[in-house]
Amino acid sequence: MIDRLNQPDYDRWASQIKRTGGCRQPIHLRGKVEHYDQATGHLLHRYTTRNEPDGILRVPCKTRRASRCPACAETYRADTYQLVRAGLIGGKGVPETVSAHPCLFVTLTAPSFGTVHTRREKNGKALPCHARRNAESCPHGQVMSCTERHGADDPRLGEPLCADCYDYEGSVLFNAISSELWRRFTEALRRRFAKLSGLTLRELRQQAVISFAKVAEYQRRGVVHFHAVIRLDGPDGPTSPPPDWATAEALAQAVEHAAGAVTAEIKPLSRTFRWGTQLDVRRITMTGDLTEQAVAAYIAKYATKAAECVGTLDRRIHTLDELALFPLREHARRLIAECLRLGALDELTGLRLTQWAHMLGFRGHFSTKSRRYSTTLGALRAARQEHQRAEEITTGRLPLFDEDTVLVIAHWRYAGQGLSAGDQLLAAALTGSTLGDHP
Repeated sequence: MIDRLNQPDYDRWASQIKRTGGCRQPIHLRGKVEHYDQATGHLLHRYTTRNEPDGILRVPCKTRRASRCPACAETYRADTYQLVRAGLIGGKGVPETVSAHPCLFVTLTAPSFGTVHTRREKNGKALPCHARRNAESCPHGQVMSCTERHGADDPRLGEPLCADCYDYEGSVLFNAISSELWRRFTEALRRRFAKLSGLTLRELRQQAVISFAKVAEYQRRGVVHFHAVIRLDGPDGPTSPPPDWATAEALAQAVEHAAGAVTAEIKPLSRTFRWGTQLDVRRITMTGDLTEQAVAAYIAKYATKAAECVGTLDRRIHTLDELALFPLREHARRLIAECLRLGALDELTGLRLTQWAHMLGFRGHFSTKSRRYSTTLGALRAARQEHQRAEEITTGRLPLFDEDTVLVIAHWRYAGQGLSAGDQLLAAALTGSTLGDHP
């Protein structure tokens, strides 16, 4: 750290770090960019990393995982927040009239795979976990009762009362098939809504569109459930109002029917999965507890998380020998081990359970949206890049020229990633971030 502070190019190094936003593991690039006038071949501008600190340019890693890089994950969270909120009240290319469209906040949960320790409250007071009179013992001799009032940070939350009774196979297979179950739910939702409206699917598409944005969240027990914003639009999407007969009540009926009707089967094991019975369907309003701001913040928060609450890893594990090297909770260890066991079966290779064992079998995208819900993450990033480019031109770091007449030639190569221990301390001081545990 002292050596870095004494370097003559420290100010330039600090500027690079600030521009990454405090990224924990910035990408190191080595190369150059040249701008030529296409008509004359005259060199207009050249940037090279030759004179940069350590001869490299540091750029953000841009991960969405808060466990790996809180700074880059915060950017991803903010973008997701803007994307979801724009679909509720407008902005970012979406008209403000979309706020009048019927809109629901839906939570689809996983079924039970065994009794687990849980925390329940009533009037602000914690209730006993699973208090049962004359509770029976399971086949493994474990009394299936727990009278403790667990705290919010109790590490036992989500762990089974009897690990030998818990359906670990079902848990990881549900995670693996949950994205397909969601796809079938959206299809069944459109079919049911059309039937309730007395229309065919083709006729429905000509009069109304169902749009959504959703995020996956891990429960403490290690299974995913989905939170979704589901909105009714006219045939042209958010720019057109839905017909008068397309109401939030009818949409809620269709959601409840579709959630209970769809199934997904893993044929080699003859196992069929469906959503859990705890379905939550609420209308989003501009006032009250479930406002557009609260919904967007809730979805964006989980877009940067993975299976950390279960105590698993944020890197891939391919063998049981690798798994033995990490001090994991027994519940998380058994979930990962089950993924590795099932992933070794030839008939289940399509589920890619070995590659996604660290995610407990879930391999889908954490946050997704339908095409016409609102803007895109790509559009938000492009707008940010254009803002940064305009700032560089204003400060004289880039020349002002007509992009249509300029040829850009770039040569880049990867030169590493991350920060040294001393650089981490300085980066945290420069950006006001915390170090935490470096992955």
